[in-house]
Amino acid sequence: MFVATLIAAPSGPGLPAGAVGEIAGRLGASADATAWLDEGYAVDIGFETPVTAAQSEEMAGIAAASAFDCVLQERAGRRKRFLIADMDSTMIDQECIDELAAEIGIKDRVAAITARAMNGEIAFEPALRERVALLAGLPESTIGQVIAERITLASGGGALVATMRASGAHTALVSGGFTVFTGPIAERLGFHENRANRLLAADGRLTGEVAEPILGAAAKVEALRDIAGRLGIGTEHVLAVGDGANDLPMLELAGSGVALHAKPAVAARARHRIDHGDLTALLFLQGYRRDEFRH
Repeated sequence: MFVATLIAAPSGPGLPAGAVGEIAGRLGASADATAWLDEGYAVDIGFETPVTAAQSEEMAGIAAASAFDCVLQERAGRRKRFLIADMDSTMIDQECIDELAAEIGIKDRVAAITARAMNGEIAFEPALRERVALLAGLPESTIGQVIAERITLASGGGALVATMRASGAHTALVSGGFTVFTGPIAERLGFHENRANRLLAADGRLTGEVAEPILGAAAKVEALRDIAGRLGIGTEHVLAVGDGANDLPMLELAGSGVALHAKPAVAARARHRIDHGDLTALLFLQGYRRDEFRH
């Protein structure tokens, strides 16, 4: 009825046998209830009795002490039909607006505002307007240069999208960033569609403004509902992933909401959190085996 998925960082030593056994024992799992998804690195442990909040915290503590992730959920319905993903610091390793700011020597200033917004300390929309205003006069051509030289895809993202698509799932990249980035990134990763904010420019230079209304937390929720409705599925069939405060309402609405290497305020409230694994952890928590991955 229920399953605990234990996932180690792909570049590390793997899952410690002692910790795996301890969690299995505390869940009352039988020996035949364990199934390896990736030998030594990801395992499903089936169990029948729902865990209490205190037990869930115990499992999380065991996992944290040995630097692996533990996701507890119902087994039925865990393989999702729609992936909706944040882009910055989720599907890519950077915050695009910070990298644009680096081109004019103000990355630290802009990154400080970004960090506060992503941790929920300040409202997202005014923080975005403030940061975009600092980019006024930047040549549009800089954007392509930043994508080519500064942006790297997050580990496991390509496999996540390709594998879910191969199983018939729909995929959408929905960002509080900008369409000039989500377009190329979505294409590289194979997303079906993307939504983001639009940077305004005139005469080949950024004006320091962003088109209204700004796509923030509410718009991400709207995108989830809109696309799921178009697909004819309920929100319980949705897998959402993100790292910032503007992702949290989307994560809370989705059937599986995953905080990936997230800001503390987000990780504390999301249904599931991945602190050690990469984006392939989202495949393991759906029950995919390593030999089912596509690239």
